[in-house]
Amino acid sequence: MIAILQPLVPHYREHFFNRLNEQAPFDLYCYDQADAIKQQNLSAGNTTVKQLPAWSVGPFVLYNPLRFFSKDYKVLVLMLNFAHLSTWMILLLKPLLKQKVILWGHGISVKRYVQEEQRPSRLLKWMIQLADATWFYTPKEMALWQQEMPGLKAVALNNTISEVEKIMQREVPDKAALREKYNIRSKRILIYCARFNETGRRIDLLEKLMQETDPEQYGFIIIGAGKYKPDFSSYPHVHDFGAVYDPTIKHELFGIADLYFQPGWVGLSAVEAMAYGKPVCTFKRSEEVLQCVEYSYIRDGYNGLIFDSMEECLYVLDQLSDEEINRLGQHAKQFVGENLTMTAMVDNAFHSLDSMNK
Repeated sequence: MIAILQPLVPHYREHFFNRLNEQAPFDLYCYDQADAIKQQNLSAGNTTVKQLPAWSVGPFVLYNPLRFFSKDYKVLVLMLNFAHLSTWMILLLKPLLKQKVILWGHGISVKRYVQEEQRPSRLLKWMIQLADATWFYTPKEMALWQQEMPGLKAVALNNTISEVEKIMQREVPDKAALREKYNIRSKRILIYCARFNETGRRIDLLEKLMQETDPEQYGFIIIGAGKYKPDFSSYPHVHDFGAVYDPTIKHELFGIADLYFQPGWVGLSAVEAMAYGKPVCTFKRSEEVLQCVEYSYIRDGYNGLIFDSMEECLYVLDQLSDEEINRLGQHAKQFVGENLTMTAMVDNAFHSLDSMNK
């Protein structure tokens, strides 16, 4: 018996849990209430979950650990989050409970990435030392911790999204016909597809690019909603579609686009863009420009472009040929096929769980 703990299950995670459950049956517990999905501008995944009572104050979460003791669970997959007070309790009692614990998380703070890349969190280190194994989102963060803790039992799941294989298998749409359908006239189109729920996405840089570009040369497709979303109606070359979950519409909008552009806080949106064959354009991670762990999937000049400044961004975009965009896009799709399929993510998790029984 296996139990997995998560705050909630959004649509982009449902296929991971559903497919993993087919290979290694488990109970999935969520501690956030149902309305948290809407508050975070997410769409709920179609996955069976058990509600777990929990209390939170600021970043600290105290959930009811007794649920994990009352059943014959052999393995618990908990979150690698030092603010989860109940997880500390379980880890400290683990020798008495005779349960194996896997911790699953980024392994690093997005907001403190530059500092923790040089000096990993001591609290996370203590948690990892108490656990039996660790699941990291990407290979980069796993490598950082293996350097810090030689011999660490860990796996990088290669975090990806539901339907990623289906996106890759879709036929390339008729770009000219779609431009006509959506009345999009600019020569080159950049698409942004992410929630406006985090200031770290640096929407100010997105607007700066809109202001600095010629509407005849550059157009922008915007997909997403959220409390920090600005009013784009004053820009004639911006086409705002709000939150879009219909896969057909998304396929068409990405089909029109030439490049994916998100200034900061790039996460799973990079996977989606590359699956559509779109090079990912963003800014270099720094203390001013925060990036999620999936930023490491972007390889400058291979499957995307990473800029040091707005001046460099404008210069490179103006010099970029259609042939170069096609080359980057082909590599983007190839990278997803080789590294970021849902099959690979599920297999990585399954083999780790299977090893717990040996």
